[in-house]
Amino acid sequence: MVFTDSPDGRGPLGDDASSALLASLPKVELHVHLLGSAAVDAVAGLAACRPEAGVPADPDKLRRYFRFTDFAHFLEVYTALNRLVTSGSAIVALVCGLGDQLAADSVRYAEVTVTPLSHLRVGIPDDELAQALSAGRRLVAERHGIHLNWIFDVAADDGAAGAFATLDWILRQQPDGTVGFGLGGPEAGAPRRLFRAAFDKARANGLHAVPHAGETSDAGEIWSAACDLGAERIGHGIRAVGDRALLDHLADRGITLEVCPSSNVCTGAVPGIGEHPLPALLAAGVPITLGSDDPALFATSLNREYRLCHEEFDIPPTGLFDIVASGIDAAFCPPWLARDLHRDLAQARRRFDRQQRVG
Repeated sequence: MVFTDSPDGRGPLGDDASSALLASLPKVELHVHLLGSAAVDAVAGLAACRPEAGVPADPDKLRRYFRFTDFAHFLEVYTALNRLVTSGSAIVALVCGLGDQLAADSVRYAEVTVTPLSHLRVGIPDDELAQALSAGRRLVAERHGIHLNWIFDVAADDGAAGAFATLDWILRQQPDGTVGFGLGGPEAGAPRRLFRAAFDKARANGLHAVPHAGETSDAGEIWSAACDLGAERIGHGIRAVGDRALLDHLADRGITLEVCPSSNVCTGAVPGIGEHPLPALLAAGVPITLGSDDPALFATSLNREYRLCHEEFDIPPTGLFDIVASGIDAAFCPPWLARDLHRDLAQARRRFDRQQRVG
């Protein structure tokens, strides 16, 4: 169904109008994992070269392989995919492929999450991994004018030892564009407080704290991420919705949640898009930014996440502009880039307002 825009810019948009609006927004992408961004055809090609990994090499079978039953199943598939990426050249290809997708989504700045230990364990040398990331970052900037930075995370099931090993690699290699230290993987059996010492050291060395929390666990882990790990942003954090004091804490301190609706549905973190707590988080005044998480695995893109917000949650165009602005404010990008993004977003708002008046 196609809708007519309302005069105040709050009504639902038709397909053409929605696409035009999304294309006009100078977006940031702050929650995307490098490995999970690999397109189906690219994964199929890697799988054909490494059949022992057990990943389907046929694209149609691979799409079915990406239908997850729960979060544990998602982690199992993610681990299998990691076994396919065994060289620096493969890392460069992943970064460049992600750059192409970001360009298609009008993304100007992205913070890409990479889990170094997972790549080092399959045999990529320390320096080769760092050099490949830097090479890919340069190519994306040259081809698309997109500024990439890195968040290096540890899988929680690697424990505190894995966190310190990851931090050691970061501090030794210091890849260009390193801005953050993260924590991903399973939440069950891996309370955030176990990683406090590693996050203390990371922050002492100038890294921003951006752990995942409250995706599949409860609000207590979000409290822990904020208070024990010093989180400046939190990956997902959707379980905050049941804790009024926590919502106030996040809002008062400007701790942004990186919300990924399609991801949460695909992994079973929420039962369906209609039950997603994103509208309640916004209503509570919590700053959010939208992320695609693992876009290839969840058959999504950043533009699709914005479209979902408009179509499924009835967030008006004015609300989409506000979400983009929150993302820019939460980004660890150079100040000049943040200023440029806010300027261009303001110009897009003015263009949209003029179109509304003319319409």
